[in-house]
Amino acid sequence: MFYTIYDAIVFKAEKNGIKEEEVRKKLRKRGFTSERLGLLKNNCTTLLTEEILTIIFDEFGLRKLEIDLMLGKVPKEYEESYLSNVSAIADLLKKEEFQKRKAEEKKNIEFKTDRGILYHADCVEILPQIQSDTADLIFADPPFNLKKEYANGRSDDLTISEYINWSKQWLDECVRILKPGGSLYIYNIPKWCIYYAEYLSSKLCFQNWIAIDMKNSFPVKDKYTPSHYGLLYFTKGIKANTFNKQRLPIQTCRHCGGEYKDYGGYKHKMNILGVNIADVWYDIFPVRNGKNRLYNELSVKLLDRVISFSSNKGDLILDPFGGSGTTYAVAELLDRNWVGIELGDCEVIKNRLLSPKKDKDLLKKINEEKNVLFTKESIKLRKKNGFWLPKEVSVQ
Repeated sequence: MFYTIYDAIVFKAEKNGIKEEEVRKKLRKRGFTSERLGLLKNNCTTLLTEEILTIIFDEFGLRKLEIDLMLGKVPKEYEESYLSNVSAIADLLKKEEFQKRKAEEKKNIEFKTDRGILYHADCVEILPQIQSDTADLIFADPPFNLKKEYANGRSDDLTISEYINWSKQWLDECVRILKPGGSLYIYNIPKWCIYYAEYLSSKLCFQNWIAIDMKNSFPVKDKYTPSHYGLLYFTKGIKANTFNKQRLPIQTCRHCGGEYKDYGGYKHKMNILGVNIADVWYDIFPVRNGKNRLYNELSVKLLDRVISFSSNKGDLILDPFGGSGTTYAVAELLDRNWVGIELGDCEVIKNRLLSPKKDKDLLKKINEEKNVLFTKESIKLRKKNGFWLPKEVSVQ
């Protein structure tokens, strides 16, 4: 909708490849003085003479009725016809908007598989184009705002206010896109998890703050040494649609096979399928990237756990911060559909999806260590060193 006749004329002209400066020249050639131009700087078409309307139509192909409609007005003589066709007009507008959105999406599509689609763009631009209530699971690993240099040139050195305001943009879209009963996980350092948790608590249901052991952390002056990442877990509704419980082996020494925790008189009563997964994860090891610091590669085990717990085969997973593509790689191997967005170079993601053997082998090993009380390696060590084993294991 436009506020002045002149704005409507310029819009129509630019649609036909005529710039605003050329519009002014054409009007001046047709005898438009400053006084006449002033008539166009309001929204009242009744002030326009037949001569002026003829000039506007001759030069720009714009009729009085079109101008009125562009100004948000329906002339009285057309009201009945307009009201009779309002449904058809709405359908036409909806169709045009859909086609426009699809064209915009297509422009940003970088890569496709049978299960997923990767957009090469800013997630703040792409997320509004995704339909509401469609994702079963959303996993987000946004930049930590630690002054890291990204290949895409994005600033990782924002003020707290800038970072939080930017975060609210994509968080609001994620909440909208998430299905009722769907799960949202956000991976970040505790500093930002605090802000995220506070903001999301009024929109979703908080379930867990999972602490993921950082392994190799460095001391910080006048503070406790940071030793964990935060993984926030929220659901859209009180209860998640999907929560596929799994169990893990107990932690044992990789040298002798002895358990770290003393289970005392309860050890022989332990579930042969392993122990429940708590909200502190010690078994997620960082990915070694050497000198390549352009991509924040997450552990396959981390994404396997999140995806396996909170989705089923055929479900849709959204990750708005592609990074090295771990989410998409694991989703493919677990038969999940996915939508991905990455602002930076997407080649590393495409190459990973085209050559999945490394991830497939990793996933196979991870699955061998699920729902067992001891891994194969620890069983061998425990037998060798005389440690206790459940009857079902000791006879193997």
